[in-house]
Amino acid sequence: MIERLRDHYGIRDQRVLAAMADVPRHLFVPDALQGRAYGDHALPIDANQTISQPYIVARMTELLEADRSSRVLEIGAGSGYQTAVLARVAGQVYAIERIAELARQAQSRIRSLGIHNATVKCFDGTMGWSAHAPYDAVLVAAGGPEVPEPLLAQLKVGGRLVIPVGPTREAQRLVRVIRAEDGYKHEEHGSCAFVPLIGRYGWSDGS
Repeated sequence: MIERLRDHYGIRDQRVLAAMADVPRHLFVPDALQGRAYGDHALPIDANQTISQPYIVARMTELLEADRSSRVLEIGAGSGYQTAVLARVAGQVYAIERIAELARQAQSRIRSLGIHNATVKCFDGTMGWSAHAPYDAVLVAAGGPEVPEPLLAQLKVGGRLVIPVGPTREAQRLVRVIRAEDGYKHEEHGSCAFVPLIGRYGWSDGS
């Protein structure tokens, strides 16, 4: 998996590659799918959600440019895999998962791996987590119609937000937003497909 990330996809950040090598991905997928955990694809997890393709996890993490001094907000923790990877490169990770059972499972998994610089809570992720703002980096692991305004507001000047954005639930473009003193700079980083971002500043549930 690591060779493919480096040689085929061009992931260059050594901290990201080391984190991907260090986190046991098979522990974050259902038992029946553990044999496919390191393949080049997303996989289903509980509650009709997914664990992202390894490349997408690595690319989004790389685009954040986080380091041990960074405070990171993650929206859509899912099974906790992206949370665990972020915890290996950042100083502190605050993760939100709107589905209570997934949030509980994710918290349990990261603690069982001895990760203590990440916390998962159940909440509407499109609202962010203002108690710990501002953030050096924000990663959104679900596709929304636009960038949620609260997440922009909670981003530190100089900070980076990475999110899939698109006009439909089925396909998005990976966008990085960098906050400057006088506004926000938007970059596009290719097409992607994520589960929908549900919440007040995302898609409505069930529509």
